[in-house]
Amino acid sequence: MERQGLKHILKQFISVFCLGITLCVVLDCSKSPKPIEYGVDNCKFCDMTIIDIKHAAEIVTHTGKAYKFDAIECMIRFSIQKKTTKYTHQLITDFSNPGILIDAKQATFLISPNLPSPMGAFLSGFSSIENAQSAQAEFNGELYNWTAIQKIINQ
Repeated sequence: MERQGLKHILKQFISVFCLGITLCVVLDCSKSPKPIEYGVDNCKFCDMTIIDIKHAAEIVTHTGKAYKFDAIECMIRFSIQKKTTKYTHQLITDFSNPGILIDAKQATFLISPNLPSPMGAFLSGFSSIENAQSAQAEFNGELYNWTAIQKIINQ
């Protein structure tokens, strides 16, 4: 009798565990970035439709929630407001490879009055210092790393 009770409890545990796994798969509980649907998704910070494939950005929280932005400056301002939130990913679009998201912490940033961004900060991001320097030679402006650009946008 006691053995049947243990089997019943074990079956219930396995059923609940499998249901949890299934829900995570169905609801996509991963901590991976989500594709930005240009022309469909709205910016979490300013609520504008994301259409510019050279300036979009995305944050994924430690719980797997993805927030999408139409501009790098919106992502930075959002993350400053949500200081207590932990992020698994902070991604920006590589200006040299439109639509490709890269790690913001490893990127180089260019602020150039000759290179507009959707929210008017004239901010673009690059996966390599060489690409950023090429853009700087073409458009002028100043180069920054992740720490510096956050301070500039936060002013």
